[in-house]
Amino acid sequence: MFCQTIRLPFLNHCNNVLTTKSYKLTFLLLLVLLVICFCISISFGSVSIPFSDTLSAIFGGDLQKESWGYIIRNYRIPKAITAILAGGGLALSGLLMQTLFRNPLAGPFVLGISSGASLGAAILIMGSSVLSGIITFGIVTNVTLAIASSAGSFLVLLAVMVVASKVKDTMALLIIGLMFGSITAAIVSVLSYFTDAEQLQQYIYWSFGSLGNLTWTQLGLLSAIIGLGVSLSIFAIKSLNAFLLGENYARSLGVNIKKQRFLIILATGLLAGSITAFAGPIAFIGLAVPHLTRQIFNTTNHKILIPAVLLYGAILMLLCDTIAQIPSSAYVLPINAITSIIGAPVVIWLLVRKKKMVF
Repeated sequence: MFCQTIRLPFLNHCNNVLTTKSYKLTFLLLLVLLVICFCISISFGSVSIPFSDTLSAIFGGDLQKESWGYIIRNYRIPKAITAILAGGGLALSGLLMQTLFRNPLAGPFVLGISSGASLGAAILIMGSSVLSGIITFGIVTNVTLAIASSAGSFLVLLAVMVVASKVKDTMALLIIGLMFGSITAAIVSVLSYFTDAEQLQQYIYWSFGSLGNLTWTQLGLLSAIIGLGVSLSIFAIKSLNAFLLGENYARSLGVNIKKQRFLIILATGLLAGSITAFAGPIAFIGLAVPHLTRQIFNTTNHKILIPAVLLYGAILMLLCDTIAQIPSSAYVLPINAITSIIGAPVVIWLLVRKKKMVF
């Protein structure tokens, strides 16, 4: 009996050590895979560049053609970094929403934030046709699109946070967020119905999502916003773990429900809203990557899940962007379509293989 009493804590300690080492090894492998995917991503494009010259451009070496260095440093590297930020940010925002609402079908856009960004872009692109003579809109550029989309997502986020201060039930907040999304989607449909074919095509092209339109200045701004969203998520780790067992349990642990809910919604708004504003609406990543991560890591601890979804989301987005870029062609397939076509079968296979969902 005495030996058994000593043996059990010792075995538990050994299991914890082995688990920690296993997680560290997994994270190390993911980081290596991320670097490999990054290098592969910037080696593909409309201009065929040897892989050795691609590596030379990254590390400041000499290239056969000076134009190759300009293409890699000013187009391909920013695009790959955008993919990392967008993939990781959407995956993390999806994890936050699934935990807050305790709903496996929740994603980063359930609060209508993405729809708000789409509405801002739609008003800028199609508003001049519908409201001709009433409002004069400026020239549609990548910068003005980002500003309009950011304004739309911010207004919807502000409305959701005002409602969140009035509503105590989290499920009611989820429904209200979906209603905000329906309202903004309806307004976009009305604008689409009355707009010209050329402007409608421009909006549809924006809705496909694109990772290759950001300058270094815009990329720096996006990085700062996503960094803030990730920081807020890290501060909320304890409350996120408590939310998994329900709000009553979280309240019994001393968690300030209203404050933490505000924090999680704000983090999601910063992540999903900024990515949609700069890269357009990108589907699937935010919904599927959290499930993919839980299946592989077999844990619900957000101290592990948060860095894991950031890495998995970034890797998956880089892979999808590489596939979307047709080699030696100026055509790039819609990133929205690729993320779903490539990612959905992977998640289905994992769920069938595991035979149960970790949540």
